[in-house]
Amino acid sequence: MTDVKLRELRSDINELNGLLQQAQRKKVQDILSLEIRKLETEWSNLNELEKAAGASQAASSSAASTSVQNKRYQIKLNGYGWDQSDKYVKVFVTLKNAHTVPKEQVYCKLTDRSMELHVDNLDNKDYVLVINKLLEPIDVNESHWKQKTDMIVVFLAKSRQNIKWSHMTEIEKKFEDQRNNRLKGDDKNMDKSDPQDSIMGLMRNMYETGDDDMKRMITKAFYEGQQKKRTDTVDL
Repeated sequence: MTDVKLRELRSDINELNGLLQQAQRKKVQDILSLEIRKLETEWSNLNELEKAAGASQAASSSAASTSVQNKRYQIKLNGYGWDQSDKYVKVFVTLKNAHTVPKEQVYCKLTDRSMELHVDNLDNKDYVLVINKLLEPIDVNESHWKQKTDMIVVFLAKSRQNIKWSHMTEIEKKFEDQRNNRLKGDDKNMDKSDPQDSIMGLMRNMYETGDDDMKRMITKAFYEGQQKKRTDTVDL
């Protein structure tokens, strides 16, 4: 719409300039000159508005495009390895190309019982590893982290040095303790019961806690035992 208005104004100005060249009387020339200046001013103002609108639209489009390009996704990490020395618990997080990320984009948020590792904008993704309820308290000020090839290593300084951690978190230790207590309870019950029941209870525990190969072996042994019972009964 603005382009059409600009073209119309320019046509009017050109036509008035043609009339001005043909005018003979001074008053007519003044009237035409005044009208031409008014139209020139209107055309100039309208042209500036058109340029400003175009620049604003281009900036908006550029900002929208940049926003789409910069949109990143957060990925929560679950897997990690860990080791310990007398002074540190070391957490190993494997991330391809982690060593290429600027140092300021790799950081940890630490408390005395938790760690939160952030790796920002790695291949347009943000990675986060959260470990809560650490087994023992850590010294936040003495803790630090390093970037290595395809890996981040977090050094959690032990508040109580020379204390060996049996597990990484309180939850893991509680789970392991409950499991061991349950197995001990089953063992006691088996000692008081019939030997055959004890064997069956042991096999049940082995089946529940064993891997696929163990389960297949127990199933096979149970099946063969049942078959033998049937054979013995027939022979009798």
